[in-house]
Amino acid sequence: MFSTLADSLDKSFRDLRGVGRLSEKNITDALRQIRIALVEADVEFNVAKNFIERVKDKSIGEDVLKSIKPGEQIIKFFQDELTELLGGDQAPLDLNPPARVLICGLNGAGKTTTSAKLALRLKKEGRRPLLIACDLYRPAAIEQLATLGKQAGVPVYTPDASETDVVKVAKDALAWAENQNGTVLIFDTAGRQEIDDKLILELKRLHEFLKPKETLLVADAATGQQAVSVATHFDDAVGITGIILTKLDGDARGGAALSMREVTGKPIKFAGEGEKLDQLYEFHPNRMADRILGKGDIVGMVEQVADKVNEADAMRSMKRMQQGKFDFTDFLDQMKMIQNLGPLDGLLGLLPGFNKLKKQLPTGALDNKRLKRTEAIVLSMTLEERRRPEIIKGSRRQRIAAGSGSSLQDVNQLIKQFSEMRKMMKSPGKMRNMMKQMGGPGGMGGFPGMGGPGAGGGDLNDILKKLGGGGKSPF
Repeated sequence: MFSTLADSLDKSFRDLRGVGRLSEKNITDALRQIRIALVEADVEFNVAKNFIERVKDKSIGEDVLKSIKPGEQIIKFFQDELTELLGGDQAPLDLNPPARVLICGLNGAGKTTTSAKLALRLKKEGRRPLLIACDLYRPAAIEQLATLGKQAGVPVYTPDASETDVVKVAKDALAWAENQNGTVLIFDTAGRQEIDDKLILELKRLHEFLKPKETLLVADAATGQQAVSVATHFDDAVGITGIILTKLDGDARGGAALSMREVTGKPIKFAGEGEKLDQLYEFHPNRMADRILGKGDIVGMVEQVADKVNEADAMRSMKRMQQGKFDFTDFLDQMKMIQNLGPLDGLLGLLPGFNKLKKQLPTGALDNKRLKRTEAIVLSMTLEERRRPEIIKGSRRQRIAAGSGSSLQDVNQLIKQFSEMRKMMKSPGKMRNMMKQMGGPGGMGGFPGMGGPGAGGGDLNDILKKLGGGGKSPF
């Protein structure tokens, strides 16, 4: 999401590093360019202006100008101020009894999905969340929450379709919750396309009745300059305690993340990336500052991989690799493991400098659809063919191509690369060299169907190897 801003900041900082001697003038010129970049990224004008002034005040001190690496010091000041702008330390939820969480925001921000995501996250933490449907206006909102709650394995209170009094719904829900053995109640409320008096009045009534410990504003990261107005209105109305940013995986310019925290003084507590229910993450200001500055978020990447990869299955596959027993069934298991990690560009976007590397990759190298196509080829094989790829000859290959909707060339290339991979399994050094050389439909990380020529397979394999722990790659 922050790629455009990161590129602009990178250029400005490179210019600062390239100056032989810094002065107040060239610092001012560089910071002016950074301020323009922030405003273009939808950071509210006064927020950008005040932020730059704070960085400038620190940067023009005599000790900085006379230091050996003044450019590096200014970057450090910028990073520190950016972390502070985003909230400083990570802010946890207040879930002391009675733990009630009120979710609010405009239509389209993702309140209902976020409510279910939060419930699933709390459930994984060992709590017993309950979902309450309080959106009585949007068509199918109640049904949507019920469906998402079922997917998350969380009980949902659904009011009668004819009910119009949101406070009565909340009162009935509290009575229902007493028999559900729940520890956290999450109330999904109605939104509007824009803030109006009816919305605010209803939200105030509900808030006064529930007296929630947490009132979380769900805000679309693509909101832009309007983010400040939205956050201010909701905060004035009900006193929000935190913000959840959604759609951080989109192509929004990201200014909302930098503006709302500064204007409201309320922390960003979570960030949503993707549509899957497990794609809600704690918001860590220092990590987000690193991402904006192109330094990535390795800790976040490891957490995501560790949460979604079954270590026992990964090590079982590694053992079969080392024994030379790896077959297409194992390969299929690995592909499913990778798909569980979510979009590859989102995950790899947490790597330092990946935005630059991404521009060098062939078109579609990180497209999960390529994995699906490869998976279709493997699924078109019989169990015997998966166990003994050497028996897949001419007529079998034609049948597999027809069954998977692929070309015979794709099938031939996959089998060839897989055969080469099997030969190399017992020699990690040779295997790495092979992965670096793999091209065509295969290539990225040594997994056929994940890249193309020059896709950098060895680099990704090294990354996954490090994430596996103990020097062994789970892939």
